[in-house]
Amino acid sequence: MKWEDIPAALEAVRARGQYREISDLRMESASRGRLRDGTEALVFHSNDYLGMTHEPAVIEAARLALRWGTGSGGARLTSGASFELSDLERELARFKGQEAALVFNTGYMTNLGVLYGLAGPGDVIFSDSLNHASLIDGCRISRARVAVYPHSDMDALARLLRDTDCAGGRYIVTDGVFSMDGDVARLPDLAELARTGYARLLVDDAHATGVIGETGRGTAEYWHIEGAVDLQVGTLSKALGAEGGFVCAARPVIEWLRNRSRPFIFSTAIGPATAAAALRALRLLEAQPERYLGRLRRNTARLRGALTDAGVPLLPGDTPILPIVIGDETKAVAFAAACRKEGLLLSAIRPPSVPEGTSRIRLTVTAAHTEGEIDRAASILISTWRALAGSSPVGSARGM
Repeated sequence: MKWEDIPAALEAVRARGQYREISDLRMESASRGRLRDGTEALVFHSNDYLGMTHEPAVIEAARLALRWGTGSGGARLTSGASFELSDLERELARFKGQEAALVFNTGYMTNLGVLYGLAGPGDVIFSDSLNHASLIDGCRISRARVAVYPHSDMDALARLLRDTDCAGGRYIVTDGVFSMDGDVARLPDLAELARTGYARLLVDDAHATGVIGETGRGTAEYWHIEGAVDLQVGTLSKALGAEGGFVCAARPVIEWLRNRSRPFIFSTAIGPATAAAALRALRLLEAQPERYLGRLRRNTARLRGALTDAGVPLLPGDTPILPIVIGDETKAVAFAAACRKEGLLLSAIRPPSVPEGTSRIRLTVTAAHTEGEIDRAASILISTWRALAGSSPVGSARGM
């Protein structure tokens, strides 16, 4: 794009209701924040699902690790990194039932790094149409052929696997929990198709690790098919309350990525405090799953129940992601703005994050919310829906 064309292009973005701004927010707890003007607000757009960012033990672990410095000083293959980072990888691998793990700087970078490192010309990647942008971009930079199947359409995927010639490797890639709809991938079917179609299965558990499964181990545990997934990707920045991403797989695969994945090789390692925080959060989740997961599920059921009883149409789901599909971008923005005036922060999600015509309000519930906060949020949402969105078409984005 020419520089002189940028102002007009920005105006076109504004006209479509897709303009985005950064809003400063200082989190005072995992469920409450304060805006720069001093306004306090309830927070229902955070992915801090277990409230680990403000867990005293997690903060203390990060504080103690600061004795080793605020940063790592370089890439791991040239400068090494803190002991906490290697310990974290070992425990993530065990937690996910895999042989080894590798930590990247972000979840986004993890998907780019894994797909870049494993797939290339001659390979084929079969990708769900509603996969996260990081998976989509990872497919692009890999230079592999990409075959996109309609969201969770197993018949279409089976046809693609049958009809697509491939001289190299075949990979099925999918979100575990789809971040904009809140639904869970049909992992048993995907695993069977991977087996019969001679493909490897990659699941991005960014919104599943610490969220679903009996003990929070993610999508494979949710479906009781542990061991059927070849590569499990996740983030440290959501349920584990820190920053970064990771992949767990067989040891030779992790060793290959360590040597061939440019996003890993040429990035400075995350600092010791970040690694220590994620490690402590993981250990807390393993030691007390009911304390964190139990609260998360009770809070989710409370808010979903209150909204459903009041006639607010939520997309169905079994996760703490509660979407209300509005359709029109400007109405979704107006809905979020009205809630903000009442002290409730939530996300108005618009294209390109979701397909055209499916703009939505995306609510996320955490284990840190109190019953009073859940009820207050429900009251604001119900009144706002009745005032602004009651006549809007509401439906699922799936398959669009």
